[in-house]
This record gives sequence, structure tokens and C-alpha cells, in this order.
Amino acid sequence: METIDKIKQQISENPILLYMKGSPKLPSCGFSSQASQALMGCGQPFAYVDILQNPDIRAELPVYADWPTFPQLWVEGELIGGCDIIMEMFQNGELQQLISEVAERHPEPTEKE
Repeated sequence: METIDKIKQQISENPILLYMKGSPKLPSCGFSSQASQALMGCGQPFAYVDILQNPDIRAELPVYADWPTFPQLWVEGELIGGCDIIMEMFQNGELQQLISEVAERHPEPTEKE
């Protein structure tokens, strides 16, 4: 699968997706740490991709997104922005509202008995 196709698939399959360095529990940079903390503070599950483990995505995503830096938050297929935008939205309550609305529209699949 081409890298761009993989990126498009990840974005389409995950309504809340954070491309970051490291993981939410073990971020590898301060900006990724702040962004994942803000998202975790919204109280909804989200997907993430560790770009350090995926050098192809790390190289291609800035071109695809027309956004040069990481982290990158994607919600319902749209690039929201990087750390500064995420933190600003979190501080004024916009991020929590956006994430909870998206989580309502995309409930996690429940296990069938």
C-alpha cells in the first residue's frame, strides 16, 4: 500500500486521530505530550499514530496535509491543527465540545453477545 493511501485510510477509519511523536502514555516530544494530554482531558477515546515508528508517514504526511509539523490532530477527516491550535481550543472549551460531538456521532462498536 502506498504511504498516501495508508494515511488516507487511517484518517477515514478514525474519527479522532492524532499523529504524534511517541504515544499518549509515552510521548517523545513536549508538543506531542501537550496535545495528547489535552485530548485525554476531553475524556473520549482517540486513535494515534507514532510517526517515529512510521518514517514513511512522517515524511509524507506534511506534504499531504500541507502542514509541516507534528503533532497533527485530524477529526472526521479534517486537519484541525498542531499543538498551539489544540491547546488554544482546549483552553477555551472548543476542543472538549468538538471531541464530545464527534464521539456521539461515532459511538464505539459494542461487543455482541
